[in-house]
Amino acid sequence: MNHDTHSAKPNGHADFERKDISVNGVVIFLVGLAAMIVISYFVVDVFYGFLQKHFEAQQAPVSPLVTNAQQDTRRLPPQYGEDYAKYLQEAFPAPQLETDERTQLNEVRLREEDILGTYGYVDKNAGTIRIPIDRAMDLLVQQGLPVLPQAGGVAAQTAKSQPEQKKETRQ
Repeated sequence: MNHDTHSAKPNGHADFERKDISVNGVVIFLVGLAAMIVISYFVVDVFYGFLQKHFEAQQAPVSPLVTNAQQDTRRLPPQYGEDYAKYLQEAFPAPQLETDERTQLNEVRLREEDILGTYGYVDKNAGTIRIPIDRAMDLLVQQGLPVLPQAGGVAAQTAKSQPEQKKETRQ
């Protein structure tokens, strides 16, 4: 058997070095790698099981104020199905964390936008009303800001805080 390496085949194309690696070596490496992955999975699973038992043993007792404490709150109990809001309402005492921040924030923004953009009473008995912010800015431009009298005994001069508008003349 001849193990000499040839730099070129008879047709002129190069060949690979046959002494470097064998197919058996690659197959054995892949089988060993798969076996190590499976063994590692089981080692990590046993390790996390040990840590879970250690964690449960170290937990402080549940407050006596909580009447229906769940053992594992990471999973929904089967009686609630997929209804997470119902589970939170029944299983956790108040105050509770926000469950849907975006919807709650959108509700706050819509309520603020409604207050800033509509007419309404602030105090009906006192006769205090609110007007839309755009209308308030228009009135401020038309009437100007109030001017405080100057101190020092000199008669207060009233000045407009808005610039005078020039009359347009057409020729």
